Amino acid sequence: MREMLADWRPAIDEAIADLVPREIDADYLETFFGPPTYEYDATGIECALATPLWDLLDRGGKRWRAILFLVFIEGFGEDPAEYLPYACIPELLHNGTIIVDDVEDEATMRRGDPALHHVYGHDIALNVGNAMYFLPLKVITQNPADLPADRQLAAYEMLMDELNRTHLGQGMDICWHNEREVRVSTDEYLEMCACKTGCLGRIVARLAAIITDQPDAVEEAVATYAELTAVTFQIGDDILDVEHSLGRAGEFGKEFGNDIREGKKTLLVIHAMAESDPERARRLQAILEADENTDDEIHEALEILAETGSIESARECALELAAQARAVLEEVDFDTETTRKLEEFTEFVIERDV
Repeated sequence: MREMLADWRPAIDEAIADLVPREIDADYLETFFGPPTYEYDATGIECALATPLWDLLDRGGKRWRAILFLVFIEGFGEDPAEYLPYACIPELLHNGTIIVDDVEDEATMRRGDPALHHVYGHDIALNVGNAMYFLPLKVITQNPADLPADRQLAAYEMLMDELNRTHLGQGMDICWHNEREVRVSTDEYLEMCACKTGCLGRIVARLAAIITDQPDAVEEAVATYAELTAVTFQIGDDILDVEHSLGRAGEFGKEFGNDIREGKKTLLVIHAMAESDPERARRLQAILEADENTDDEIHEALEILAETGSIESARECALELAAQARAVLEEVDFDTETTRKLEEFTEFVIERDV
């Protein structure tokens, strides 16, 4: 899986550069957005849009959503290279969500460097993040695969449906972040993940199914696989944040104890609150709800998560979801190689160390 991610990334970045060039000029703006009413400021647009976006993209990121899309395309019997522009859609949507996410969470780091709003300001970061919700839709309009009108409309309606659910998930996450009490159930947490992260996975799968004209049952099956895998990925992120802070994982690209500092109600926190004695549970909640924490307090919270077995519990949950994702693949008539790649991907999202 790591080899596939490395092999496809340059081609995906090249496709993104066709959609959002590093250098913006008047010809690009007229071609992509139409003639100006008066005159575009290409320099200003480059500084406020392209430069911060490529700053983030150049820092890394796995591009796994775009690559998973291409795996589906190949599995449906089409040439992935011919559908590269569509692979940009979930990748840019994802990067847009994390830019806005970082502003809302007041995050300090992203992919090993200061979050974009600390580099360019909140105004530019929010504008770039919001633009990434809309720019990818131009791919549907431009129609590089020459789709019939009904499939174009189906792709557009799917994107609107899933993006709306994405914001439901983000809304739940923000609400819990702002509340002092840890009142979230495991099912509510998983639903938040299914909306906030899972919907981006569903976009990957449903888009591939729609543009290759798959039956509804196939579209739903691959969407379920992708949603389960994306939720597994999110739980893996929660685990990595703790294990990185405990010195058990590789370079994670976020601040030490990031989720604790942000007061996030992760699956590990929910489990620890339920399994700790009342005094330790109150102490964990006090650390989570504090506006600022010392490193010693972060270590104390991490120790509570570790001693209650919350890391192991979250990993067991992720393994179960990954198994469910693999089981769904039995409903789709993929060739052996595609099935192998998709099964391997469910293992990668749990076993990765960065």
